[in-house]
Formats: sequence, C-alpha cells, structure tokens
Amino acid sequence: MRILRLPLVLLLMTSVVICMHAQEAKPVEKVVPNGSDGLDLTVPTPDSINTRRPEVVSPQEIAAPFSTFRIGLGFIYDGTAYNPNAVFKQQMDSLNVKLNATTKVRDFRILGSGVFRTKRTLAWKFAFMYDGSANAWLVRESGFTIGVPELWGHIFIGRTKEGFSLVKVMNGHSSWGNERQMALDPIPILGDGIKWFGFEPKTRIFWNLGAFNDAISKGQGFSTFEWQYVARIGFMPIYDKENSRLLHIAANLRYGKPNDGQFAIKSRPESNPTPFLLTSGTFAADRSNHLGYEIYYSNKRFTVGSEGMVHNFHSKNSQDHSFYGGDVVLSYFLTGTSRPYKTDGSIYGFTTVRKSVFKGGWGEFEAVLRASTFNVNDGDIKGGQFWRITPMVNWYLSRIIRMEFTYGYGIFDRFGLRGTTSFFESRLQLTVM
Repeated sequence: MRILRLPLVLLLMTSVVICMHAQEAKPVEKVVPNGSDGLDLTVPTPDSINTRRPEVVSPQEIAAPFSTFRIGLGFIYDGTAYNPNAVFKQQMDSLNVKLNATTKVRDFRILGSGVFRTKRTLAWKFAFMYDGSANAWLVRESGFTIGVPELWGHIFIGRTKEGFSLVKVMNGHSSWGNERQMALDPIPILGDGIKWFGFEPKTRIFWNLGAFNDAISKGQGFSTFEWQYVARIGFMPIYDKENSRLLHIAANLRYGKPNDGQFAIKSRPESNPTPFLLTSGTFAADRSNHLGYEIYYSNKRFTVGSEGMVHNFHSKNSQDHSFYGGDVVLSYFLTGTSRPYKTDGSIYGFTTVRKSVFKGGWGEFEAVLRASTFNVNDGDIKGGQFWRITPMVNWYLSRIIRMEFTYGYGIFDRFGLRGTTSFFESRLQLTVM
C-alpha cells in the first residue's frame, strides 16, 4: 500500500490546488465528459438555471439551483446456442462444463449524473448495475470529473475504467462487437483511484494516466490487484473531424501487485453466457506488467483496427509467466452514418442514428468482422488457447434500441486436443444515456 500512497497523495493535492485556483482557469467548457467512457454532459451557464426552483431541461435531465441531474438506464439481453464438434464436446467434459442454448440478462444498469454550478467545471456520476453472470448488484463508474483545460484535459476521482485499451475504456453499449476480446480479461473492468486524461490539439497527443488501489473494492469480483498504475499514451497522425477521418495509435502500459501474491486468469470466448474456457488456475505472482498497442483508422463509415497485448507475471519464489493475445476488427456502416470519435477520452462514442424506424427510417446497419486469439499456455500452466472469428450485423433501430446478430467460429486448443464450435448469438440492447 505504501508504494501507491505517494502518487495518490500527489495527484489529490494537485486536484485540490487546481480547484482552489478556479478563477485562473481558461474559459469554462461547454461540455464535460460524463465519466470517461464516451458520454458527455452539457455545462450550464450561470443564467441557464433558475436559482429558485428546478427546471426540466429534457425528459432525462433536470436543472436544479446547485447542479443539473441526468438519469440513464441500460439493459442487455443475450441469447446463445452452440454447434460443437465431438472433440470440443470431449474438451467440455474435461472442464466439467455443459454447453446448452440459453437466454439471459447480461446486465441492467441505472445511472445518475450532473454538473455542479461552480466556476471550474465539476461533474458527478453514480452508476449501479445488476451483473447477470455474477447475479449481483455492483457499483460501476462513480465519482467526480474535474475540468483542467490548462492541462488539456480532465481529472477523474472515484471508481472508473483504468484506461488500458481503447475498447476497454469505451462504454460497453457503444462498441462494435458483442463482447471485448478475450485477451483483455486479465485487466479489471474498474479501479478505485484517480486518473488524468486529455488531448492536446496542436500536437494531437493524448494520454490517460492513473493510480488505483483496492482499499474500498477489496473482495469484489473485479478487484484482483492490491494496487496498479496505468498509462495510455498515443498520437493521431490524422485527425479530420469534419470528414470523419482519423488515424489513432497508442501504447498501453500497466504495472500492478496482484492480491495476496497470486493470480488466476479466467476468460470467456467473447460470449457472456458461455462459461470460462481459458483458465490458468491460481499461480504465484508478486508483480505484473502489461504491455499493449492499439491502432485504428476510420474514414467516414469504415473503420479498421487492432489491439494486442502481453501480460507478464513475476514471482520471487516461483516461475514467471507470460500470456498474450490480440484482435483485428473491420467495421462498415451499410447506411451513411459513422461512429464519432471523442477526443476528450480518445475513444469512439455512440453511433449516430439519423432516422429511426419509429420516424419512418431504417435506422442504421453495421457489418462487423473480427478475428481474435488468447494464449493462456506458459511453462507449467496449460490454460489453453482459443481462436475466434466473428462476423456480425448491428441494427440500430433508434438511438435507444440496438439489436445484434452474431455468428462465431471458435477453435479451442487444450488437453492435447483441438476442437471447434460455432456460436449463434443475438442481443437486444436498450440504452438511455
């Protein structure tokens, strides 16, 4: 804990000093990130809020004398079926896993957020989610976002995405795929701490620097590290916002201490209803470092990208271990829309639906093709390797309703066997954020 205390104190002191000198800040922002996963909040001007009573700004938002208040909801329902060959069935027997066609609630979330009426931009957020896999309610991204335009960005204090990987930071409702790639599973979805993220427009350099610990989250399912530092630093050689054209390149660095000097990798084959198939078992690990790259190119309705990473675990009294994986993805909107890029978080945002099916249109259609792999074999650990290729179609009926139709072909190498299976998946997603 000591190794993390100094950076946290320094970051917190910096935040306090910045807030105390709000009058020296640059002009007030018009929007502020609603957390760090691609949503925005409008910053109220001093004369936009009745100081005596609340006013309804929209069906989702109320402006009160001291703060705005915005409510959001999210719901995902999945259906999955399989067509395994005989070898894959034999591997499932070895894992004591039964693969049956199933439908289930993936998650349901409630969000509240707003912007305080302060000289310096100060936003708040709280999210509470039901996790269908764990059958439990969890606090999701919750905390405070402080605008620091003199440092070209924002500081978030609370529970948030660490910042490792563009697609890991993106809101789960906004991504092109049905699930994030397998190789990201060793990285916790959330962390408690502080991070500074921003974008310098002249140089087009962006960053995400964070420090986290488990003082509050210890014992929760996502909290697998006592402390961790994360850095995501990148550059945009091309950024033409008006023509929706960009090239995004970044490196991801992470250093942490696993809980209780041990770690266990568990990964699903990019299918939430499917059990964990890649499993390392528990192994000794005093420290870990994680290295990754990300590169994305978008030109209007077309996007191609790739992320790759290696997870290194070190032990004083046992073997060191290294596991690797990555993916390549192609996305093309069959209709004329595009997925916007958000420079305040250096991620992609929610797809713009120009004319929903409820207003006489067809909504938006997106064709996606992704190939991915994750190798959990190293030394005496034989956790297996999985390859998956996933063609899918996303239908955005409106800004709120999205349906996904997914086929997946998987190759599973474990127990000295190589089995294959097909995945037939669908998803209904409701998003009011």
